[in-house]
Amino acid sequence: MPSRDLEPDTGSKATKKSLLVYLALLSICSGGSSQSPPEGNCQSSGNLTGGDKSYPTYTCSPPESSSTDAQLTLNDFSEGGDGGAPSKCDEIYHDKTELVVALSTGWFAGSSKCGSMIIISGNGRSVTAKVVDECDSMLGCNSEHAGLPPCENNIVDGSDAVWDALGLDKEEGVVPVTWSMA
Repeated sequence: MPSRDLEPDTGSKATKKSLLVYLALLSICSGGSSQSPPEGNCQSSGNLTGGDKSYPTYTCSPPESSSTDAQLTLNDFSEGGDGGAPSKCDEIYHDKTELVVALSTGWFAGSSKCGSMIIISGNGRSVTAKVVDECDSMLGCNSEHAGLPPCENNIVDGSDAVWDALGLDKEEGVVPVTWSMA
């Protein structure tokens, strides 16, 4: 996952909510409550300590199927967005209107999913999006990751356009979905 440098535009409600979520996650790395490991057949490959908390790290993700359970999170892949650096697959930024995602380290599979199309289903709708980045399940709690803990092993990190296509409220921040290869 690229670094997440936030330069908040405090004028919008969604940006204010994103900033609050960021600050809450930052407090997790610096001493908030610990997270429970995600479910699935993937075991933690170690731990990462951030502040006084320890977070499981993963090199794997739950097995993929024709309907893989995941948690959809919101990411801004545009320049200056919370995604930070350009996307890992193509080294470019992506507009909020593009249907793009990042996958947890195990599902990203060493960049082998770069450019692949996946189908994400939730809220009674489906959307096809392009894999352009990794949601790092091994590293976090440092300046490169904006103080955020490592991603869980079951994350599909979607753009605004993905959330909009599914008719989801971006204020929720995390929602259960399923995904499969297109």
